[in-house]
Amino acid sequence: MAPTYVIGHVNPDTDSIASAMGYAWLLRERDGADVVAARAGAVNPQTNWVLKRLGLEPPVLLNDASPRFSSVARRLDTTTPDRPLREAWAIANRTWGVAPVVNPDGTPYGLVTGRSLFAFLSHLVGPHPARQEMRIAEILELPCHEACETNVGCFKADGRIRDSINRILRQEGDDFLIVDDKGMYVGVSRQRDALNPPRLRLILVDHNEARQALGALEEAEILEILDHHRLGNPSTHTPIRFSVDVVGSTSTLISEKIEDVGMSAPPALAGLLLAGLLSDTLILTSPTTTPRDHRAAERLGRWAFVNNGPLAGETVRSFGEQLLSAGAGLSTRDPMEIVSTDVKVYDAGGYRFIISQAEVTDLVQLDEHLDELRDALNQLREQKGLDFAMLMVTDVVRGSSRVLLANEPAELNDLPYPRRPDGTRHAEGVVSRKKQLLPVVLGLLED
Repeated sequence: MAPTYVIGHVNPDTDSIASAMGYAWLLRERDGADVVAARAGAVNPQTNWVLKRLGLEPPVLLNDASPRFSSVARRLDTTTPDRPLREAWAIANRTWGVAPVVNPDGTPYGLVTGRSLFAFLSHLVGPHPARQEMRIAEILELPCHEACETNVGCFKADGRIRDSINRILRQEGDDFLIVDDKGMYVGVSRQRDALNPPRLRLILVDHNEARQALGALEEAEILEILDHHRLGNPSTHTPIRFSVDVVGSTSTLISEKIEDVGMSAPPALAGLLLAGLLSDTLILTSPTTTPRDHRAAERLGRWAFVNNGPLAGETVRSFGEQLLSAGAGLSTRDPMEIVSTDVKVYDAGGYRFIISQAEVTDLVQLDEHLDELRDALNQLREQKGLDFAMLMVTDVVRGSSRVLLANEPAELNDLPYPRRPDGTRHAEGVVSRKKQLLPVVLGLLED
């Protein structure tokens, strides 16, 4: 059985990474399940800082959910081209009638199959009466390459099966070879397995909308969703566990699940979950913060701030301030990276748009980079074929934001944020994209 992956949204933030790693750990520890934490994009600077601070490796990267050839490859026993045919015969008797023939350097030579054996015997014996008297033992001493089919389809293990369906259907044989990026033998696959590959098993955390999930989500099997955002969930083939709760972070929900079964997270993992919570709630000051988040912060701090742990001597406040500083700032980052790192896609009122968010410790930074950010935002809008785009630059120290818009629609003229001479809008006290900015935008577009 392939592992189950716990994965957050594309352009993952700290809460997305933390909740994936935390929930994967809980399912392994509680249920003994084969569960792996994954991510659907690059790790942002803040998350990279906290992972290094805690001595943790980032989750495995999944580019999309489309099955790969590695999922249908069987690493069958092999022989070499010059070895006697009896070795291939023995292998074929232990498989489904297939024997891979591999060169000494590890590259595949071909396959010995029932069809290739019959073709070889037809050529060897043919109409010659004398050869019809040959004994099976003599034939089996001939080298494998004489009975090997070399014109066999070959596919890379990390290639998407769906991209090669037409080629698979055009194959004359029912079996083909799988190789790695260097062309080395990985295994053999049957056509019927490739046409009905196992679906990737996923648990989605910190999102429930298909447009925010990794690509080809429809080709995966979703087992569970655990989130704290608005509903926009994808359809599933079977009933699943679905939990969306009104808290400030998914890390809060994970910490509650850990406590509910009488367990405690290791100090480093507890620190990561605390980072996810503090990042999403701006150290418990965001309007999305609930009493449950405060209790979760106390709980995670108790597990994380232990002697000899990576966060020994820290407090929720001191750790949170370091965390926000690590993710804040515009000067050291490329403008396109800034507008595309923390971005969410939405559909409303006939418009398709994005809202990006970047954090700073002083909004004066925005004035220094405004033109580059405006150009990058418009470029991102064009690349994604969007109607308009927004960038919310949030001052995490003073608790306010400025909003940039690219191709602003007329409906947003009534945004309740004063327009500045530079074209940006000042949103005093607005720090949450989910709970403050988005509802206002949706209300104007859907009115």
